[in-house]
Amino acid sequence: MNAPVKIAPTARTIDLADARDCERVEGYVREHRGSLFHRPTWLKAAQEGTGQRGCGIVAEQMGVVTGWLPLTEVRSFMFGKALVSSGFGVGGGILADSKEAATVLAQAALDHAARYGFSGIEMRGGETPAGWQEVTDKHCGFERALAKDDEAELLAIPRKARAEVRKGLKNGLEVRIGRSEQDLRWHYGVYAESVRNLGTPVFPRSLFRAMIDRFPDASDILTVFKDGEPISSVLSFYHDGAVLPFWGGGTFAARNARANELMYYELMRHARRQGMSRFDFGRSKTGSGPFAFKKNWGFEPQPLSYSVWTEPGEEARDVDPTSDAYARKIALWKKLPLPIANTIGPFIARDLA
Repeated sequence: MNAPVKIAPTARTIDLADARDCERVEGYVREHRGSLFHRPTWLKAAQEGTGQRGCGIVAEQMGVVTGWLPLTEVRSFMFGKALVSSGFGVGGGILADSKEAATVLAQAALDHAARYGFSGIEMRGGETPAGWQEVTDKHCGFERALAKDDEAELLAIPRKARAEVRKGLKNGLEVRIGRSEQDLRWHYGVYAESVRNLGTPVFPRSLFRAMIDRFPDASDILTVFKDGEPISSVLSFYHDGAVLPFWGGGTFAARNARANELMYYELMRHARRQGMSRFDFGRSKTGSGPFAFKKNWGFEPQPLSYSVWTEPGEEARDVDPTSDAYARKIALWKKLPLPIANTIGPFIARDLA
């Protein structure tokens, strides 16, 4: 008897406007516990909010999805053209049933780059394809389980950080959680000032609006007020049992009030009430201030593995705002009046996928 013929996986690029394809991929991501940034919904929101086109490559065998690579096609006059998995996220990369499917997806990404003139590909997660550069020393992720109740949550925070939270609890601060247009205005005002103070341009407000709209049951905004004024705020997502505080920050007034410390503690409490079991503090550059802050909260850093392919003869894209190459620009940006930074910033940040 002849052995059955093995059919190799094939790859094709999908259109995010195709509802059936997107539904199939959403199911695949869910079944394989892919990240929030693997979801076609994330790509759609990023596209709507910034104008950077989203697409993706699906691997199939006999009509069954066996792999998926989400992509954002970044086209920037300042930073060049690159395929990013996934744009404006901290995760992505190849999600596949087998090494064979992963290899097919990697080759399809190279073909897509060649066909449309992209000089680089960046994958934030997944196994590194053969011949690509693996980067493991730049960023770490931080995640831990949520505690069983409020008091246990407080005690899970190391002593020094816990003392700061207790100060915040005594400062008469108000906490509001919502998804309204007003919540978004409060958040954007605080976040824009926060990133200006750090020396980086703010993302377009339309990006946050698109994310809130596309994730109606899996996102919200928590804002902390002092004397009626918003001083710290975070836009969070809920995915696969984890809360992800993704875009957050505070004004200068938040420091003395310990509003940022209170904000994250209150988010932990809120997330547990929403049925979450884990707190995903996101990524930070190794050795940075946010890296130290998260360690001080008792989170153990886990090195993240990224993959990069650059067309021979081209320089790798550098959009890391903490890179030494941008030190002088960061110092200048910190001095910009906030209205000017908020006017210019979104036009730059939309290219920093």
